[in-house]
Amino acid sequence: MAETPVENLDETEAASELERLAREIAEHDRAYYGDDAPTLSDADYDALRRRNTAIEARFPALIRADSPSKRVGAAPSTTFAKVRHAVPMLSLDNAFTEEDVADFAKRVRRIAKLQDTDGLGITAEPKIDGLSLSLRYVNGELETAATRGDGTVGEDVTPNARTVDDIPVRIDRAPKVFEVRGEVYMAHADFAALNERQEAAGKPRFANPRNAAAGSLRQKDAEVTRSRPLRFFAYAWGEASEVPGETQSEVVAAIGKFGFPVNELMQRFETIDALIEHYRRIEENRASLGYDIDGVVYKVDDLRLQKDLGFVSRFPRWAIAHKFAAEKATTVLKGIDVTTGRTGALNPIARLEPVTVGGVVVSNATLHNEDYIAGIDADGETIRPSGLDIRIGDTVVIQRAGDVIPQIIDVVAEKRPAGAKPFVFPTHCAVCGSNAVREMNPRTGRPDSKRHCTAGLTCPAQGREGLKHLVSRSAFDIEGLGETLVEALFDEGLVRQPADIFTLDFEKMKALLEERALAARREREAAEDEAARAEGREPKVRGDDRAYDYTKSTQNIFDGIDARRTLPLERFIFGLGIPNVGETTAKALARHFSDVAALIGGVDAAEKGKPGSAWIELSALKGIGEKSFEQILDLDQSKLNEETYDPTRDPAAGLNVTRRKSLKERYGDASRIRAAILEAKQTAPTQAYLNLTTDSDIGTVATQSLINFFAEDHNRQAVDALLKAGVSTTNERMTAVASNDSPVSGLTIVFTGSLEKMTREAAKEMAEGLGAKVSGSVSNKTDLVVAGPGAGSKLSKASELGIEVIDEDAWFKRIGRDPAG
Repeated sequence: MAETPVENLDETEAASELERLAREIAEHDRAYYGDDAPTLSDADYDALRRRNTAIEARFPALIRADSPSKRVGAAPSTTFAKVRHAVPMLSLDNAFTEEDVADFAKRVRRIAKLQDTDGLGITAEPKIDGLSLSLRYVNGELETAATRGDGTVGEDVTPNARTVDDIPVRIDRAPKVFEVRGEVYMAHADFAALNERQEAAGKPRFANPRNAAAGSLRQKDAEVTRSRPLRFFAYAWGEASEVPGETQSEVVAAIGKFGFPVNELMQRFETIDALIEHYRRIEENRASLGYDIDGVVYKVDDLRLQKDLGFVSRFPRWAIAHKFAAEKATTVLKGIDVTTGRTGALNPIARLEPVTVGGVVVSNATLHNEDYIAGIDADGETIRPSGLDIRIGDTVVIQRAGDVIPQIIDVVAEKRPAGAKPFVFPTHCAVCGSNAVREMNPRTGRPDSKRHCTAGLTCPAQGREGLKHLVSRSAFDIEGLGETLVEALFDEGLVRQPADIFTLDFEKMKALLEERALAARREREAAEDEAARAEGREPKVRGDDRAYDYTKSTQNIFDGIDARRTLPLERFIFGLGIPNVGETTAKALARHFSDVAALIGGVDAAEKGKPGSAWIELSALKGIGEKSFEQILDLDQSKLNEETYDPTRDPAAGLNVTRRKSLKERYGDASRIRAAILEAKQTAPTQAYLNLTTDSDIGTVATQSLINFFAEDHNRQAVDALLKAGVSTTNERMTAVASNDSPVSGLTIVFTGSLEKMTREAAKEMAEGLGAKVSGSVSNKTDLVVAGPGAGSKLSKASELGIEVIDEDAWFKRIGRDPAG
């Protein structure tokens, strides 16, 4: 549900939302700063804070004592001793656009009473994505190292900090008291090597370098920290008995002379344009830095001006962080692997130089299909801003949205290495060696975007993945039979096709469970023994490895299998894993056919009634829509046989200038156009084919996939084996449609807004069970809209089209059900 615009909130709503935001942001802060395990991407976190700031700006009287705007970081862990910072470690305000940066400079000039002609030096440096650390030196000796904590009180990690090579334990020619502040981080190469060691030791991998660095520094045992490849960049200072410089850049240079690493990309600029140009250079070269950054920090260079500007809330007025687009990054494409998925589709995967995107280290990204790699669409038009195909060695731009797998969205043209050659997509399945083809789309006459292995269920890759799909929650949903166990059953040869699940041998399944549990136990115990010896302790004496009886566990799985010997037809269809047949299509097919036999008969009839190439070609011509195509085919047969008849001049054909031009460009003169229309009429599809293709939830692509699937004898045999193994189907969807006793049967319904008496999924299931079709968008084919509070654009669209709109109470009244039931 979309958020209510801040300007539309009343005081009650604003107070409630500020309470929620305070609680939610505090929890995310605790996860990020306290547990080193962020639960939200940087972009989503920033959005929460911006929302909180906007509401507080409109309702200043509602600002809470626990407001996120008053906090920095999170409370320090009770695991470590506390250290109170002599000078608070504040956070930075964020800029997300170039306009934000310009506003920052204007604000500085206004507060400092500077004219536009007055010079304003500002430094720019990469914003390191690590853990903030303050190092207090007294008489040149490292006295205390403390994390940021809540900005006022941090955690004492002095012994751990002493193990980091980049942090000197003594500095010469420094002021008597001097706190160096900076960021502990982990380089990409070191992070990858650490994860390899973790995996080899049977330990969990770290999610990203920031988490790894933070977790490594905050260890109770400093020797663990010593074993981790931590690094440090210094960029600021806290308490100082004397400041070694009059500008930000001078003091940072002095810190570098004390022996600390400082970032070589830090520079001073006099104009906003120069700052932005530097920002773009850093962003462009982000992938080659070897460590994670999430933006560029700008600071007023003159320390006297910094003092005059002061602070506001949790931020200094003299600094701001210009964040990168949180879900994009550039990196280098190291290779392209092509795998075979459960439906037989050949899926290209990009192997990347690891880079952090939205808080996650990305080393792989999707490339969709071979046309996408080539940089063209179905019409041969370029699809990327650069216009380039994707080649190994290219510097590429990747994008990640939410939990969606990252994708390559462009190529940095000027960084293409010499001699890089276009990628040649394989024409055979790498798993079984069978031909991999691109089928023709019967509606468009163009090849399908995906290349598919033709082996079907006999291909090991499709067999394994197909079985995992079959037992999944949206398909057969067999309790206790998860993906890992299915893989084990497949590898042991106990299950190779769907029917094997329903004819499993009890004792063999029990033996497999025992062996898997025994192997896992021995691996765990070996790790425990190794740890004990390392600590000088004797390993435990353990009893019989096979003391546990797996009879009950096995029976539970068999009970789960038996519970799915009868299931709804749509789940059966979806479980088969037919390409292009998803849940929505499976439900639509269940409305057309009573059972599996009827489905196969209907697909066979559709195959016999497929349109010919002449019909497909004419229907796919540019500018010839569905309505005009029907008008052309309805032209009188006797007219089409007349030598003097020109279809392009007949008003009955309904041809505008574009359509006439399209026909002439493709076929030529009137005689050839007549011949093409006659041939199209003779090769038109039958009603059995049209019954499927004209259903918007099935369509031509899914229909062709069904035809292809059942054209393979081994697929038919696999389905027949399932039925012979005792699997049967029910079909309430067709019963509801056929009986026509439901007041909403056959209607297309849209649910919108915040439903209060049912979940969106429950509403959909309810409507479909009554024979209705549920759509996600409003169109002129929509019959009814059920709107809850907060309904927006869909409600407006329904009003424009004159579609009936009712609320939830009216919905339950119409279908004759009690909301409480």
